[in-house]
Amino acid sequence: MACVLFFGDVVGQAGCDCLRRRMPKLRKQYQPDVIVANGENSAEGNGITPHSAKQLWNCGVNVITLGNHGLRRREIYEVLERKEGIVRPANLHPSAPGTGWYLYDHPSFSLAVINLIGRVYMDHTENPFDTADRLLKRIDCPNILVDFHAEATAEKLSMGHYLDGRVSAVIGTHTHVATADERLLPKGTAYLTDAGMCGGQDSILGVTKGPAIERMRTGLPARFSNDTEKIELHGVILWFGSEGKVEKIERLTVTSDSP
Repeated sequence: MACVLFFGDVVGQAGCDCLRRRMPKLRKQYQPDVIVANGENSAEGNGITPHSAKQLWNCGVNVITLGNHGLRRREIYEVLERKEGIVRPANLHPSAPGTGWYLYDHPSFSLAVINLIGRVYMDHTENPFDTADRLLKRIDCPNILVDFHAEATAEKLSMGHYLDGRVSAVIGTHTHVATADERLLPKGTAYLTDAGMCGGQDSILGVTKGPAIERMRTGLPARFSNDTEKIELHGVILWFGSEGKVEKIERLTVTSDSP
């Protein structure tokens, strides 16, 4: 049985450092065949840089997915153009650098990773449902994981049920708050509305509380900084059986006081 580890949005240097420290034990415990992480916020501030991408790869991540902040730092464009181990949402404008899906091809287990972004409460993009249909006609791999980076729970659930039986798993990202609705949908697709984040336990979506509260309270601009204390990891573990089916899905939480 193959194992895939998926980590929710990695926030800043502290999130990268925590993932690096925790990864050896997680690899020993679960012996994953593939590790996927959403890295769209892995740089300080937001976005992703070549440096933060390299940190994720160096700690064992095989495929990095992105989201609405993924193209904010232009220095990542050259990395995206290589189309190796990193994907941006497939339903961005065709002129966007990089690719929206990636095949991690390994003799023992291959995994196609698709990245899509939602449209509800987000910037306008191509219809993600139509994009998924188009990609699935091209992908020749039974094991398919979709990172659906979206705001609205209803849109994520709709995508999960729309792709039920057509992909192995639909895992949501973007809200930074892990949900408790992991399940196998009626036709066998593994689903979770949001995988959460790798960031500060006592933060507001990974940033320090003071400025975030002031912005919410006053509506005025505020300079955010990433929380660096009590970093915890959130994600999901997928156990694959035969013919692209996930046999078990389990949330993963590693708290700051875990041994």
